[in-house]
Amino acid sequence: MVTASWRMGMSSEIELPVSKQNTVTVGGNLVVNGTTGSGAATAVLRHQLSSVSSIDFMATAGLRSLIGVQTFRQISPNSTATSGIALSLRDGSVNLSNGWTRQLSEDTVGNIQLVLGTESNISVGWQKKDEKRSAAGEIKFGTNSFGASAHYTHRFSSKSHGRIAGRVGSTALDFEIGGGRRISEFSTVRMLYNIGIQGVTWKFELNRAGQKLVIPVLLSTDFNALFVTGAFAIPSTLYFLLQTYVVKPYYLRREKQKTLEKMDSLSTQLTEARQAAKKSQRLLEPVSNRKKNKQQESDGLVITKALYGNHKKVKESSQLSEIDDNVASQVLDVTIPLNFLVTEAGQLKLHEGIKKSGIMGFYDPCPGDPKLLLVEYIFHGRQYKVMADDYGALSIPQDIHEI
Repeated sequence: MVTASWRMGMSSEIELPVSKQNTVTVGGNLVVNGTTGSGAATAVLRHQLSSVSSIDFMATAGLRSLIGVQTFRQISPNSTATSGIALSLRDGSVNLSNGWTRQLSEDTVGNIQLVLGTESNISVGWQKKDEKRSAAGEIKFGTNSFGASAHYTHRFSSKSHGRIAGRVGSTALDFEIGGGRRISEFSTVRMLYNIGIQGVTWKFELNRAGQKLVIPVLLSTDFNALFVTGAFAIPSTLYFLLQTYVVKPYYLRREKQKTLEKMDSLSTQLTEARQAAKKSQRLLEPVSNRKKNKQQESDGLVITKALYGNHKKVKESSQLSEIDDNVASQVLDVTIPLNFLVTEAGQLKLHEGIKKSGIMGFYDPCPGDPKLLLVEYIFHGRQYKVMADDYGALSIPQDIHEI
């Protein structure tokens, strides 16, 4: 039986830089449970003391109103420390806190925190995060309580993820499983199934641009095995069916349509770029031919064949006397521009780090693909051949290029 439970939580935070050394952060949270609710507002002023240290002045208004100060310092390239003091405006109690964090590896962090006050405790935590997965765990021992928690998140793709979490201790015992999906650039939705000492709950979350909305639905406080299994299996099955037969096909069709539109747009741009390159070559041709004839008369450097374009297609074309239609769209004949660049001393130099599609008479026939420049030339009656990557240097003639 589903229990009517209007429980909702929301949190929001805004960061405002006011100067190079000072930043103000304003945030708040709201929790509604049936006809009752609670909330809190927080303001923090952070002053950057140096490149390795800062100090925070904070104030919180709500059920647990307090003021406090916290300092932060980086004590080594891999370690940081924090120390703070907070005064409760409700009962006048004071809490002291100290924390230490250390980078254990490239993607792993460990931390220890000690709190002294009305609820003194010490906790040890660990976090690990990489491109595909993230995990965290914590063990806490206090004067009146103890507990341990852990969670694991796996990213199936850039848009979807799954999550497992659990808590055990003197005041909590629950297990949580669910998943989420990014629905836009700034928004993510998530559904979680939770079973614990409070009952069986579905939890819906919306995260958007730093703001979080949580709507928990308490399904039952009874632990009936059939109900507990159904509460997990039914939404999971519905999600799988919708994802497989509705959502995924829809997104695939939309992505395919976007790809076709992009290809059409790119095809038009490439056609225009090719026409512009050919036009430039026609302008260069008279001077290029004069330089070529002059080099032939002095038995100097003459470019006989030069191709630029798709790495694989250029290599295939080097074995052919003519470029077929399947290759022509991804390869450009650049013999004219290279003969134009030959100096009177019979040399040609292309510098490293400069993309060759920027040379006059060139263009990029295959954006995003590796490109290659093939040059065949004659020097002092001997034949030479060389290849250079898109950003690679080229200097000819050289004896090592002789065929």
